[in-house]
Amino acid sequence: MTPEAAREILLARRAELLGNIARIEDQLDDPVPKDWEDAASERQGDEVLTALGQSDQAEIRRIDAALARIAAGEYGDCVQCGNPIAERRLQLLPDTPFCANCSP
Repeated sequence: MTPEAAREILLARRAELLGNIARIEDQLDDPVPKDWEDAASERQGDEVLTALGQSDQAEIRRIDAALARIAAGEYGDCVQCGNPIAERRLQLLPDTPFCANCSP
């Protein structure tokens, strides 16, 4: 995958994640129901939404790091060993900084 193609994929995914986060924030801002059972159910839902938002934010950080590697001309090389990352791996995980051998 060329760095330009990876950049397009990463930017599209980043925009999608930002949209998800905005929707999650809107849902979390909804007023709390007055009924105790409804409020408990709402709280559970909020906890799930918060976890999803945190997961999306972590993915955005990985994408931003990959975009920085593209800008620096280092995309596609493992940040740990310096060897090229397999093309198939980059297609599946375009934000990965590691080759399969160095992946934690």
